[in-house]
Amino acid sequence: MKLEICNDKIELGKKAVQKAANIIRNRIKEHGVAHIILATGASQFETLKNLTKEPGIEWSKVVMFHLDEYVGISDQHPASFRKYLKERFVDEAGPLKKVFFIHGDAQDPAKECSRMNEIIMGYPIDVALVGIGENGHLAFNDPPADFDTKDPFIVVKLDEACRRQQMGEGWFADLSDVPEEAISMSIHQILQSREIICSVPDRRKAEAVKNCLEGTITNLHPASVLQKHDRCTVYLDKESASLLADSV
Repeated sequence: MKLEICNDKIELGKKAVQKAANIIRNRIKEHGVAHIILATGASQFETLKNLTKEPGIEWSKVVMFHLDEYVGISDQHPASFRKYLKERFVDEAGPLKKVFFIHGDAQDPAKECSRMNEIIMGYPIDVALVGIGENGHLAFNDPPADFDTKDPFIVVKLDEACRRQQMGEGWFADLSDVPEEAISMSIHQILQSREIICSVPDRRKAEAVKNCLEGTITNLHPASVLQKHDRCTVYLDKESASLLADSV
């Protein structure tokens, strides 16, 4: 794992995207296609905005997966991650080769996981763009996260800290509106990505960043598992890095 501290979230977004874009362009050049995973949430605004503006990416040769989706929410709900990615990425980048969305409103979430599991087995991931939650979660793998399952997608329970973060970011009007379950890409599947780019801005993430990047690897701080990935780069701004021992 490599760590880079940026001056602010704008610089963070630009640097994260520069690296991601280079990976995507190179994979297309070498293999004719690139397979990517995109995260959502407020922390990804700058990253996705910049990614769609990157020159020289043949988006028609890119296959996209996303990390997670709330159970029971349609793609028209304001908090839907499908809606988020369609509006902020897919519609801006132009037609992609393929887009695989998790259907959170599927009648049977377990069957939806099985469907996604079968699909992603055929697409080794070149780069995953992820973030870290205020509770240290990676995707929607809240603590204590399942570090053992090999299933690519799983149904997870959302803890109160996670649900309060979603409300605090303005996606829901009240805590009672936030779903208690989600379909999430598993920790194991995220770690199978050839490269991982983790973008984490804002002071509210500082404690989670310290726990996950300076502490021991534990499912109580799920994103700490990124320490094990040799080709993971974590981009912080000065606010999110403020509690690190070697922050500048």
